[in-house]
Amino acid sequence: MTKKSAICGALCAGLLTLALAAPLCSSAQTDSPPTSPDISKRVEDLEKELAELKAQLAAQKPAEPAAAPATPAASAVVASTAPPPTSAPTGLAGLLGPTTISGFVDTYYGYNSNQPSGRVNQYHNFDINSGQFGLNMLELVADKTPDATASRVGYHIALGFGQAINQINATEPGPGFPGVTTTTNFDQYLKEGYLEYLAPVGKGLQINVGKFVTPAGAEVIESKDNWNYTRGILFAWAIPYFHYGVSGKYTFNSKFALTGYLVNGWNNSVDNNSGKTTGFSAAWTPNSKFTLIQNYLVGPEQLDFNGNLRHLYDTVLIYNPTAKLSLMANYDYGHDHLQNSLSSVHWSGIAGYIKYAMNDKWTVAGRGEYFNDHDGFETGATQNLSEFTFTLQRMLAAKIISRLEFRRDMSSADVFPYRSGPPNHSPVDSQNTVTLGLIYAFSSADAK
Repeated sequence: MTKKSAICGALCAGLLTLALAAPLCSSAQTDSPPTSPDISKRVEDLEKELAELKAQLAAQKPAEPAAAPATPAASAVVASTAPPPTSAPTGLAGLLGPTTISGFVDTYYGYNSNQPSGRVNQYHNFDINSGQFGLNMLELVADKTPDATASRVGYHIALGFGQAINQINATEPGPGFPGVTTTTNFDQYLKEGYLEYLAPVGKGLQINVGKFVTPAGAEVIESKDNWNYTRGILFAWAIPYFHYGVSGKYTFNSKFALTGYLVNGWNNSVDNNSGKTTGFSAAWTPNSKFTLIQNYLVGPEQLDFNGNLRHLYDTVLIYNPTAKLSLMANYDYGHDHLQNSLSSVHWSGIAGYIKYAMNDKWTVAGRGEYFNDHDGFETGATQNLSEFTFTLQRMLAAKIISRLEFRRDMSSADVFPYRSGPPNHSPVDSQNTVTLGLIYAFSSADAK
């Protein structure tokens, strides 16, 4: 029995004794009871004993602990360290997971002041239509970027439809392609398709295997990522479009990265000879305003002949003096030897670009170029080509880019078709074009 139980028992016994004292008092009045002073003393003793028992019982009852006040500092720590509530991705983001789907639709209307009967803009790439509407390109891209913590494997697939992709893959082997009898233009609509692996070498070595666009040049295939709507002469005639093979990129720090290449050659998924083209791309960004990129490619590019090597030197400079003003320059030099001949051919060109963003809706851009096709190896005519372009851009909506562009092409030779052509109209040495382009771009990353 506990001490608390014993005290409770004694308290109950005292109460019972006190309760029985009253009958004894009443019966004592008839049967020779004890004297009145004795009874009063006994009752007083019992009341004292009962009071003492109550005091002991009260002392044994544990006190209820008071609620401790919250410590502001502790509460703040808990609030700051507790992870925010997370919810599972929903909609398209939840369906795709780490894969991003993006793309664009690029359409235009072009006008040529020469009004050539063939309705083609001479020496233009992609915006080849004159006096009509055209689909430059529709592109769909699936991307999964490799990551050192989540997954080191990724991929990039870009499918294209329209005039641009037809020109890009025009040299791909198809039925009747010289020297190739086993392929049927299998990647006609593939702009890029390669696997990516982030190898655990130092800070991470990015390895890509498959078909990818060339590192050379200041402009790219996608209109939305260029400053002007049309592609320049250097993009069209001085450099390749793409390569098929393997590349390895290592980023040493935020200022310098180096990429090496081993590919089949220029613009061919299926090689036209047994040799391979190699090269490198070095990117140097000493600060946020300046970037220098140097590319070099070398390898045999002639059909079934490895004896002669083609060299390409490509330099790109980018300078952003302010948040609104951007400047860029591009220089290219290439040379090759003709098959089974001691003679050589070479070409060179330079281009300058300027872009100024007036506000978040309006942007103006300009481009000027000079290209020397010394032997007519690239354009088919020995000539000096030049052009200047003025572009006015207006954002019509969050994802719609509109560009109105004037361009003038000039040559040292009469190479631009004029109206119906010979015998009534001879070619001329220049052409003027006006182009209105509309580009809509989208990405599933915007929904995440």
